[in-house]
Amino acid sequence: MSNPSSVDLASAAPLVLVGAGKMGGAMLAGWIARGLPRDGTVLVDPALYPEMADFVAKHQLRHETSVPADLKAGVIVLAVKPQVLDSVLPALRALIGPETVVLSIAAGKTIATMEEGLGPCAIVRAMPNTPAQVGRGISAAVANAATNDRQKALVDALLSAVGRVDWVTDEGLIDVVTAVSGSGPAYVFHMVEALAAAGLAAGLEPGMAARLARATVEGAGELLFQSPLEPAVLRQNVTSPKGTTAAALEILMGPDGLTELMTKAVAAAANRSRELAG
Repeated sequence: MSNPSSVDLASAAPLVLVGAGKMGGAMLAGWIARGLPRDGTVLVDPALYPEMADFVAKHQLRHETSVPADLKAGVIVLAVKPQVLDSVLPALRALIGPETVVLSIAAGKTIATMEEGLGPCAIVRAMPNTPAQVGRGISAAVANAATNDRQKALVDALLSAVGRVDWVTDEGLIDVVTAVSGSGPAYVFHMVEALAAAGLAAGLEPGMAARLARATVEGAGELLFQSPLEPAVLRQNVTSPKGTTAAALEILMGPDGLTELMTKAVAAAANRSRELAG
């Protein structure tokens, strides 16, 4: 597959983005920044949220409230909620030409579901996450048999515009990816809430507890991003024998600690993803 940085995003035009919510909007901003032609970009959304409407106006992008029938798309990106995907697919059939590739980021919706609604075509199912809003997302993707190398490279370039990309060959793993990295940012945000609550319970005033918790996770994440060391090594580097961190880790790494809780949480999210597929 081609290096995504060598793929000209102009080859994606016309790109039709169906659903311009937070994730779709974040991806669109990354694509525009990487050279996606503005005059070859079409947004389909019945009602844009205010920031997205401002972005569309600023970049003079074409916005439609329903699927247009006057073009053949280079790429169709499905960024709608999974509950409405089935109702959207039939109208998109007319936009699909022999070279069109469909990229879906709808959680829980399988390639088979999309093939049933769209007919035979190249389809990639991917799961990005919300750090894509700041260019630090990660996506996992799987392609159907109809997707050729050029189409796969183009999708890789689109996903790489907002972060890292990993490809899998087993579509079933996308449910696990959804549970780990797709939902994962919420787990981290909740950890900040929990750390702040613990600081409050230990005697800090609310504002200081919140600031310390937030800055600690922000800094630890940046250190993890910049360091070549494994997370376990970074953890050990903070932990002095019989010190304060070691005392806390005895709780967090105990039999009913964070690993056990996270394992249950990821399993619950993966099961829900499978339920959505059914």
